[in-house]
Amino acid sequence: MHTEARPHARGVRTQRLRAWFDTGAPVASRDAASEGRIDWLRATPFVALHLGCLGVVWVGVSPVAVAVAVLLYAVRMFALTGFYHRYFSHKAFRTGRWTQGVFAVLGAACVQRGPMWWASHHRRHHCHADTDLDPHAPGPRGLLWSHMGWFLTEEAFATDCRRVRDLARYPELRWLDRFDTAVPVALAALLYLLGAALERWAPGLGTSGPQMLVWGFFVSTVVLFHATVTINSLAHRYGRRRFETRDDSRNNAWLALLTFGEGWHNNHHFYPGSARQGFRWFEIDLTWYGLLLLERLGLVWDLRPVPQWVMARAVR
Repeated sequence: MHTEARPHARGVRTQRLRAWFDTGAPVASRDAASEGRIDWLRATPFVALHLGCLGVVWVGVSPVAVAVAVLLYAVRMFALTGFYHRYFSHKAFRTGRWTQGVFAVLGAACVQRGPMWWASHHRRHHCHADTDLDPHAPGPRGLLWSHMGWFLTEEAFATDCRRVRDLARYPELRWLDRFDTAVPVALAALLYLLGAALERWAPGLGTSGPQMLVWGFFVSTVVLFHATVTINSLAHRYGRRRFETRDDSRNNAWLALLTFGEGWHNNHHFYPGSARQGFRWFEIDLTWYGLLLLERLGLVWDLRPVPQWVMARAVR
């Protein structure tokens, strides 16, 4: 009996290792007792991403490496907030297939899985916000679970294709969802090559391949991840409630700055269909400004505004 169990266990581990690279690979489910627990084997790349930040001790720092890290944070944050969230999840505006594809790739570079995965979980969140069916409600499991624990469970790795049938008709989006590590690995390789090229051709900049990899990929990506998920955790705990909603969403100006406008979360939960989340003129929403620029360039259109009746429902 034990002899049969060992090959089976090895087979399950092999399937889970393959799923690091191909989320479409069949993965045997664990027993019912493991539901809601972190799948540490499949979470290993996520842990490694954080450990990679420790490389700053060995590679040092340079202005050009930090500038690249900040630039990649900004570009990828906009791809997440403008497209993964407001476009793929909520259809708050329209765009062409090429623009959709470009920003899907930029979103995939964030290491927050594919656009279909992201949209399916976010749509579920809106259907069941702050209930037991919400994948990242900060309820009984606490703030840390809401922040990132849920993201690493066995059930959270799957994409619920029933929620994203509108996206599943695009083969390029299905590919990005299935091979969600392809773009991050390519980005990491390009950053290493950039650093190595600068070290050779512009040594005065004081950078290198390893340094550019650590700052441009590991540090920038980890900061980006934790900034993004503050909306799941902190924006359901701290801030003001302008609208009465059935969840605990709150507006938080500091989080809005950090996440390019996502911190106006109570606004968003009251009326999620708008391309704008800072409903009032003084609510800084960098993503909205970016979308207005893309509209001027003809790359997006039909940006859905905030209707007058929405502001009439504000309680403060």
